[in-house]
Amino acid sequence: MLKSIKFDYAKEYKSLLAFAAKSHYSLVLNPLRIREGFKTLYAFGNKKWVKGNTGNAFSEIEKLKAQCDQIFGYFSYDLKNEIEVLSSKNTDSNLFSDYFFFQPQLIVREIENELLLEYFEEDDLYAQNFIQEITKNVDSISTSNSISLKSRLSKEEYIAKVNQLKKNIHRGDIYEVNFCQEFYAENVVINPLEVFQKLLKKSSTPFSSFLKMQDKFLLSASPERFLKKEGTRVISQPIKGTAKRGANEEEDEKLKKTLFESAKERSENVMIVDLVRNDLSTIAKNGSVKVEELFKVYSFPQWHQMISTISCEVDENISSLQIIKKCFPMGSMTGAPKVSAMQLIEENESMKRGIFSGAVGYIDHENNFDFNVVIRSLVYNAKTKYLSLCVGSAITAHCDAQQEYEECLLKAAVLKEVLQ
Repeated sequence: MLKSIKFDYAKEYKSLLAFAAKSHYSLVLNPLRIREGFKTLYAFGNKKWVKGNTGNAFSEIEKLKAQCDQIFGYFSYDLKNEIEVLSSKNTDSNLFSDYFFFQPQLIVREIENELLLEYFEEDDLYAQNFIQEITKNVDSISTSNSISLKSRLSKEEYIAKVNQLKKNIHRGDIYEVNFCQEFYAENVVINPLEVFQKLLKKSSTPFSSFLKMQDKFLLSASPERFLKKEGTRVISQPIKGTAKRGANEEEDEKLKKTLFESAKERSENVMIVDLVRNDLSTIAKNGSVKVEELFKVYSFPQWHQMISTISCEVDENISSLQIIKKCFPMGSMTGAPKVSAMQLIEENESMKRGIFSGAVGYIDHENNFDFNVVIRSLVYNAKTKYLSLCVGSAITAHCDAQQEYEECLLKAAVLKEVLQ
């Protein structure tokens, strides 16, 4: 029997985050309640779960969902190898499984400005412990040591690889590719809760997330939605186009206008819109795929982003996992054509992406779901003491390698700042 308790606590998100950091398994989505229409959810504890590597991931997750009311978790980028005839041979330093989903013991959701705790009767003791913990004062967190990240690629190596990818584009192999690089630190100890709280202060976004799986952590300030289903409506909101914020309102508006009018950014964006339309058409009702927003510029604390919204209607009988599988990985993190772009990504990148450029989210009791794109994120393995930050940009025929390198540094800057 499902039980629920309403509670109100002035600083609830800090207490809830502290409980998430203490739990063996937890997932927090949008803890600062950024923007209307984006859910704030906390999932704690682990009743049932599935995790593993590429092979039969989607069918295993489907089996778990059939047994559970709601599940939370992630798909890693490398599940591409299950969907297409692809492989991942680059170094995997984070050592995350390719997928992980769990049925939580406790869920906290926001309903009409109140927090509602939900749990089953057999988890009464866990719920009582939770309530005791979150009503305690949260101690101030000790400051971690400053951490410097090393680049997996030198600037010269990065520029050479971008120019090689441009040759592939001019040859007609692809139209666009999302090329990423890694910054990392070895043998480091961080306080994930402290770092995530700093990240929220620096960059509050509607798809921020804190994921803990025993000794593995994802600390994300993602601004991008991969895929959402509500009823029979599915939407995707790819980001292509980034600009920094201005020092004052006048400069900020100029930068925003420049981004909106940029032929280069529009070209990148529309190519991914076409790719998403094609992906959605494989699961959509005939004639239902449409572009609701094209080249809309949204502003976040650290940057402006050009976002488009594509939607469709799906048949009630198609499962959530089928929809996700048909659209995965997201076009904004691959390129077009998708398979050729992913082959070149594997050839040119220096790391296995893993959870980076994968998706984190939930599937609920009505088979609705919402998943982000794992970007602007820190990935930390506390057991191996390995910390990773990956960033990328879209490479097109007329892009400038130097400017693409600077865009990567802009995206990485806020994440590096929280480690100081």
